[in-house]
Order: sequence, then C-alpha cells, then structure tokens
Amino acid sequence: MSSQITSRQRAETLVEALPYLQKFRGSIFLIKYGGSSMDSEEQVGRFLIDIAFLDAAGIRVVLVHGGGKAINARMKEQGLVPQFVDGLRVTDAATIEIVRSVLDDELNPGIVKQLGALGVRAVGISGSKVFIASKLPPLTGPENREIDLGFVGEAEEVNPQAVREALAAGAVPVISPLGALPTGEPININADVSAAALAAALPASKLIFLSDVPGLMQDPLDPESLIHGLTAAQTEELIDRGVIAGGMIPKVRSATKALVNGLGKVHLLGAGVPHAVLLEAFSEEGVGTEIIP
Repeated sequence: MSSQITSRQRAETLVEALPYLQKFRGSIFLIKYGGSSMDSEEQVGRFLIDIAFLDAAGIRVVLVHGGGKAINARMKEQGLVPQFVDGLRVTDAATIEIVRSVLDDELNPGIVKQLGALGVRAVGISGSKVFIASKLPPLTGPENREIDLGFVGEAEEVNPQAVREALAAGAVPVISPLGALPTGEPININADVSAAALAAALPASKLIFLSDVPGLMQDPLDPESLIHGLTAAQTEELIDRGVIAGGMIPKVRSATKALVNGLGKVHLLGAGVPHAVLLEAFSEEGVGTEIIP
C-alpha cells in the first residue's frame, strides 16, 4: 500500500485546520524551546518551519529558547567542568560570561538567521532586557555546608516593552533565557519559569513548552501513559503523588501560575514529534499534554 496521502486527504487536512486558523489569527503564542532536541538540525529545522507557518497564518509568535547543552560544550572547550546543585548550574563570574556569550552572541542570532532564511522577520532580544532578577540565596549542601550558586537567580519582574514593540512591528521576538540584576549584570535564570511569567504579562493565548519529553505521563518510562489533558488543580495532585517530579515541577507550577494570572492554555509537547506545534494548534486530536485553569 502506498504511504503517500491523496490530494483529497491533503484538502481534508487543510479544511480541518480552517476553524483553528480563524480562531487564532492575531493571537499570541509564546513558545519555550529547549532540551537536547536543540542539538538536532533536523528537529530544529522542523520546529522553525512550524514558526514560519504560524507567522504566515497571522499568529504572533514569541520564542524563548534554551541553550544548556551548548553552554556545557563551551565550558568544556575552555577547561571548565559544569557543576549543578539541585538541577541549578553553579555560575561564577567566568561561567556567566560563557552563558551570556553562548546565548546572546551565538544561539540567539543563529535562530534569527535561520528564521530569516524561511522568510520570517525575527528580532533577537536578550532576556536581560526583559527579566529583572534577583540572586538566589545559597543552598544547603552535604554536611549543612552552604553552596553559593553565584550568578543564578529568578525573575522578579517582567518588562515586556521590547517584546511588544517587536510584535507591533510584525516581527517574531526571539528571547534568550537570561535576566539582569538591578545593577545591569546578567544572571542565569530558569527559562521555563521566566517564559511563563512573560506569557502572563503579554498576555499570550497559549504557552507551549517544547522539550525532550512528549508531555506529562503517569509512568515516565511508558509513552502510552501520556496524560492528554488536566486542570491546574490536578497537576498539584500529581506532584503530591510523585508523578510530576524533578525539573518538571517548576515548569508545571510556573505554567499553572500563569493560568491563574489569565493565560488561556498551556501545552507540553515533545520535539521528537514532527511538527508537534502545528499538530497541536491546527488539528482536532492534538498532541502532548494540555493544562487548563
């Protein structure tokens, strides 16, 4: 049997997308993209085509990208060993300059250039111009020893002006996951939490987290246990039961906080699913996990 779809099937797919195109035209989608999938040229290429499609359909896209793998690689090139405590990168003065350089001088302009090649007008914006942050206090490590994380913090305020100006000009803002201290110094921040705060501040119609995992699962080792939809209250039940754990907790809690602040919906999608963003936005079935208020 031929695996090629027929012309009729192609037409039916377009017709299925029509009500969603009409519904979301003019809306803001904030997409946080990170994980090891950023190292795959094929997956990055598919994702950026999704962005180009959304842009052509009149949907205003805001992209917040990650870059942890590239930062680790640059550190190793310079003879530095990445250190993490409770999932947070220990970031001294030398490390924060590597973080800033990789994110703002390498990855961010690279994404803007790739989008430009697809006919998308994109504008790179350093997160240090958007997120006003404060340093995290030292953590308590083994033997009650205090561990200073250095230039690691959390976003206290969001200044969406540059993002709104880019959207008003018809561009796709591409934002690096950095914050700035009140003194102006760059600081390493949690990109998931910051993206959710920005989504609430704009506000966005949808917040989409695209990462290595296909969504929330009852059993992380069983893809068939994917949870297709749940409420913000149900996510807390899953955290209490240990179903949502580790790095997924701040991602999910920041998402539910954004829902409380007026965000419409949150989607957790896997970058390994070809064109996951388009499938979620324009098909009846959708993919991944949807969280609603």
